[in-house]
Amino acid sequence: MTWRVACSLSELDDDLPLAIEVINDDDDDMDVAIVQHEGEYFAIQDECSHAKVRLSEGDVEDCTIECYLHGSKFDLRTGAVLNLPATQPVPVYPCRVVGDDLEVDVDNPIPMA
Repeated sequence: MTWRVACSLSELDDDLPLAIEVINDDDDDMDVAIVQHEGEYFAIQDECSHAKVRLSEGDVEDCTIECYLHGSKFDLRTGAVLNLPATQPVPVYPCRVVGDDLEVDVDNPIPMA
C-alpha cells in the first residue's frame, strides 16, 4: 500500500465533505472526497458516475453521500450506487489516521463486496 497524507484531521467537520487531490503512483491527480461521519473516516472518488460532478458538493447522511445534481446516493463504505439515475459504483479508498493526519491509498481501491 502507498499511503499519502490527504489532510489534517483539523480540516474535517462531521458530514461536510472535503475535496482534495491526491497523486497516485503514476503521478496522476486523483480527485477524492474525504468524509468524517459518525466518528469514522471515508475516502471516495469525488465524481458522480452519472453526471460527472463533484460528490464533495453533496450531502452526507446515514453513511451515504448524495450527488447534488440529480440525487444519486453512494455508500461511503463501498461506493455502491443506491438509487437512480446513477447505475455504476464509484471507487472508495482505504484511509487511516496517523497522528493528526488522515492518509489515503488511492492506488488500492477497496474491492466491492
